[in-house]
Amino acid sequence: MKITNMKVNLLITGGAGFIGSNLVERFLSDDRVGLVRVLDDLSNGLYENIAEFEFHPKFEFIEGDICDYDTCRRAMKGIHKVTHQAALGSVPRSIENPMRTNEVNVGGTVNVLHAAKEEGADRVVLAFSSSTYGDSPDLPKVEHRIGNPLSPYAVSKLAAEHYAQVFCRTYGLHFVGLRYFNIFGPKQNPDNPYAAVIPLFCKAFIENQPPKINGDGTHSRDFTFVENVLHANDLALFTEKKEALDEVYNVACGDQVTLNEMVDMLRQITGKNIQPIHGPERLGDVKHSNADIAKIRTKLGYEPKVFMFEGMKQVYEWNKKVHEERQMQQV
Repeated sequence: MKITNMKVNLLITGGAGFIGSNLVERFLSDDRVGLVRVLDDLSNGLYENIAEFEFHPKFEFIEGDICDYDTCRRAMKGIHKVTHQAALGSVPRSIENPMRTNEVNVGGTVNVLHAAKEEGADRVVLAFSSSTYGDSPDLPKVEHRIGNPLSPYAVSKLAAEHYAQVFCRTYGLHFVGLRYFNIFGPKQNPDNPYAAVIPLFCKAFIENQPPKINGDGTHSRDFTFVENVLHANDLALFTEKKEALDEVYNVACGDQVTLNEMVDMLRQITGKNIQPIHGPERLGDVKHSNADIAKIRTKLGYEPKVFMFEGMKQVYEWNKKVHEERQMQQV
């Protein structure tokens, strides 16, 4: 579907989730975009994340599962560009139920890609994962050097990468793959049984409880505030550089922070001298993660917008506000 000066119709799969709902907010305010359509089955995402946009003239919501091909075809009607965020995250969940992880992350992604091809979409931007690097000891992580996957989740995201590349070579469907490194920010649910570490730690500090660290706290991650992901998606969706398409990119800050250092940041932000408790390491966890972001800088013009400490301040304040609002509702 060739796009000239017309406004873009955008589909966001998983648009009621953490990253997806932030993307919805971002692109509803973008003058280049004429329609933001969300496809989400609300199994992980929360409608409350997008409820404020319900009456926005550019907003549409389809409640449906990417594992249903007909639903994907219906959601793809009239769409120019897609950002595919729908997935089953979490390494522990994938170890508990590898079949469902494969069904959603592989089968669902194939449905989205094929529907996009059939309906003539211009390109699909896909959320991939730093878990793809597996047991590779190399630091920083460079896109063309990966190891063996350490979890069913990692296998599923690697398979999705291969499918995107095959759809490009076989059908001419353009894609941009974004390997996310430990994304955090507002609307990340701390009450999910598979919640990520930062919202869990924020919740612990708000409730004056010790956060639990799996292992000795020396595990490190390239924690990446969600604003950087919005920036990367924007560049990937709208770049006019042909040489930037059909590539996979790291999305991160190019930094490395341990879990112990993150707890120290929360102490500084809150003024609370809370000590963590330590438990056993989690099965399937990568020990260290740190991204090389030279490729996305060079080809897409990406630069990190918000770094770890500033992002932590913002997300702590957001979690604190939500916590206080819930307490008020219970009174």
